[in-house]
Amino acid sequence: MQQKRPSSTSSCDVTGAGPVTLQLRNNLRKNKPREQLSHRGRPVISKGDEGTPTCGLSGTHSFTKPQPRFGLLFDIDGVLVRGRMPIPAAKKTFEKLVNSQGQFVVPVVFVTNAGNCLRQTKADQLSHILGVPINQEQVVMSHSPLRMLKKFHDKCVLVSGQGPVLDIAKNVGFKNVISIDMLRESYPLLDMVDHNRRPKLPTNSVINLPKVEAVVLFGEPIRWETNLQLIIDVLLTHGNPSGIHQSQVTPHLPLLACNMDLMWMAEANSPRFGHGTFLVCLENIFKKITGRELKYEALMGKPSELTYHFAEFLIRSQALEREWKLPITTLYAIGDNLMTDIYGANLYNRYLEERVARKNPKAVAKMAAVTGSAATVPGEEESDSLWESELALPSATSCKSVLVCTGVYNHSADVPSDPHRCIKETVFHGHRDFRFEPALVEPDYIVQDVAEAVDLIFEHEKFVPQ
Repeated sequence: MQQKRPSSTSSCDVTGAGPVTLQLRNNLRKNKPREQLSHRGRPVISKGDEGTPTCGLSGTHSFTKPQPRFGLLFDIDGVLVRGRMPIPAAKKTFEKLVNSQGQFVVPVVFVTNAGNCLRQTKADQLSHILGVPINQEQVVMSHSPLRMLKKFHDKCVLVSGQGPVLDIAKNVGFKNVISIDMLRESYPLLDMVDHNRRPKLPTNSVINLPKVEAVVLFGEPIRWETNLQLIIDVLLTHGNPSGIHQSQVTPHLPLLACNMDLMWMAEANSPRFGHGTFLVCLENIFKKITGRELKYEALMGKPSELTYHFAEFLIRSQALEREWKLPITTLYAIGDNLMTDIYGANLYNRYLEERVARKNPKAVAKMAAVTGSAATVPGEEESDSLWESELALPSATSCKSVLVCTGVYNHSADVPSDPHRCIKETVFHGHRDFRFEPALVEPDYIVQDVAEAVDLIFEHEKFVPQ
């Protein structure tokens, strides 16, 4: 099953949540038309592709090994696995993606919003499930982009989540780390919701921790009440939880959050709460107490541009390691969640298109004519961002979104029954700081599963592995 969603001409504002969060650009022009599908649901080459029927082989001849001009970004939960159970199509699909030497025939990166383990651990899990060799340089966890936020690496940070959070924090570059459990042990009177965990006898605080200078949220914790209480304590005392709440002091400590998924798909028939649900709780408690919005210094994980830029860098690195001479110009992001996978891929595609437009005087002039002023077109200088300086500029010029029906997305519930209405009619499950825009949740392609996705991409790119 392959479908295309109707294009929407509606537009809403999209805003970021801080200096690093998104760097979202103004929507200065209409979205370019999606590729058309033939009556059989297969992609057809657009007018701009006429005369280049071997685009997927990058102009190579049949007697040479094909060099791909595209890379694949795979979500994991709902695309390759459901909880601990592999999705049937996944293993067979990956047998197509490696050659007889066990090398991938195209660059592949796994982009997950999970954040409860190290990249190598996730790579080992994927290798076992899919039956192909995968290394950590092919994995982007929700916390992976934190390695680029070097200005926080020397600060004392409080980390929340589950799994080896101290190891994860140190692995991405933090040198001075405090966990929620360490904070609770030093301040035993702060965690009072669970009566069985309250101190049995009067006790004094065992203050042997430095002042907290920033808070990092890796993922959903196990004891939400403990984490919510202690994080609020740290934010309202400016890093000194033994002090009195100062609810009107602004700004609060820097807050970095990974993984904004409201829900995710495990073995159950319906989606489960994700870290995005925990963030909703934290944001609303903070606002109820202070009357102010909780502010994020950075939001990471899909749909943040930061995550996709890091993934594109890893795609580029794989092509370089394989000594493929031609640049990877197209990314295909395969996911099951409209509000993270599809929104994020389309948002990154917009960023890539605007980069191309800035280098094209005719495109800039056209945008200026539409907006009435060339001053509204982002300049090269102001577009330079933290991740661009850390990772160099992308070679990709587009990012296509492919939605599968094996996870969170439910084609019977998520899309209105009237085919003339579009996905914008659905409830927006994205993060508070990512305002809804219909065009960003419209996938380029809808397919049944990951096998159909890869077949469709290979056919569209006219790529035949050898």
